[in-house]
Amino acid sequence: MTRTAAAVFTFALLAACSKGNQAPPGPPTPHVSVATPLVRDVVDWDEYVGKFEAPQSVNLSARITGVVTQVLFRNGQDVREGQPLFVIDPRPYRATLEQAEAQVASARATLTNAKSVAARSADLVKVQAVSKEELENDQAQVRTAQASLQAAIANADNARLNLSFTTVRAPVSGRVSDKRVSLGDQVVANSTLLTTVVSLDPIWFSFDGAESFYLKYLREAQQGQRGSSRSTHNPVDIQLSDETGYNWHGQMQFVDNALDPNTGTIRAHAVVQNPNHFLTPGMFGRARLLGSGTYKAMLVPDEVITADQNRKMVFVMGQDGKVVQRTVETGPEVQGLRAIRDGLAPTDLVVLDGIAALQPGMPVQPTRTVIKPRAPDTSPNTPAVTVPQASTATTAG
Repeated sequence: MTRTAAAVFTFALLAACSKGNQAPPGPPTPHVSVATPLVRDVVDWDEYVGKFEAPQSVNLSARITGVVTQVLFRNGQDVREGQPLFVIDPRPYRATLEQAEAQVASARATLTNAKSVAARSADLVKVQAVSKEELENDQAQVRTAQASLQAAIANADNARLNLSFTTVRAPVSGRVSDKRVSLGDQVVANSTLLTTVVSLDPIWFSFDGAESFYLKYLREAQQGQRGSSRSTHNPVDIQLSDETGYNWHGQMQFVDNALDPNTGTIRAHAVVQNPNHFLTPGMFGRARLLGSGTYKAMLVPDEVITADQNRKMVFVMGQDGKVVQRTVETGPEVQGLRAIRDGLAPTDLVVLDGIAALQPGMPVQPTRTVIKPRAPDTSPNTPAVTVPQASTATTAG
């Protein structure tokens, strides 16, 4: 090898060794999208499972004894208050009424005669044609005749009432069940069940509330954040088993006076208008009850939230261009986004994508964007009040 070739070889070898000692280039700074939380006034809703009940459910029994001569309804039909449903043979009761009215006429005639006799005796006693004892006796006969007339009138009123009971009418508007007797059946007063009638409009939605929710409502009422359902018609939305939305709307009407010591729950019901009689007693549904006053919540997409065993976190931009992991308290879903109760400020820049590759303290290249609602607002119009917590929420109307 010539001296020149050796020099070239040595230079190449030194250059190769120099390259081998250089550190490899680091990974590129990740690009991420960031945005401030979407701030909304929201109200919380607590969810319950319950069923519809008739405000009035009447077991319709015969009030007189007799034979059924007519059935005037179809099983299961809608009825109005006062509508005739059954007829019990009225002939014996009509005869009894006629006899009682005759007794009234007789008693009235007896009273008229007694008054005439007493009046004559009063005139004759003045000229001493009759004794005072006779006058007093005639006056006693008047009082006896008056009492007999009153008794006859009462007897006639009772007979008239019994005759009216031969037509059995719907006690409430609603829906009748099936008939429990047939034509020709003998029914016994206050014993034989004829059918049942339930009222349907309005209808109740009844449910049991946990003690924890009950205590929360008491605290909120004390602090003026939410009116008590004992005195405030708090709104209730109801979803039937085959529905995806809360299509039925009512108001709280009743909260019981004590908790059940066996279950730790308290009974309550809302009243729901049901003009088409679609809602039926016994139907199950899921209800959401206004659970808070109005408060400001920050909304972010669910996918930006990471979690370990005990915490939920989001990445936010630090002032030095590096991401910081922030522990947050999450709330319900609102308009397709997750409400953040605590841990975020309205001005924080939340990292929206590339979450899986991030580590606290990692530098990033942020691009500003905007968080938008992902679902329509389904909240009803509710009075604006203030904070607490519950299970679901919507924006305040």
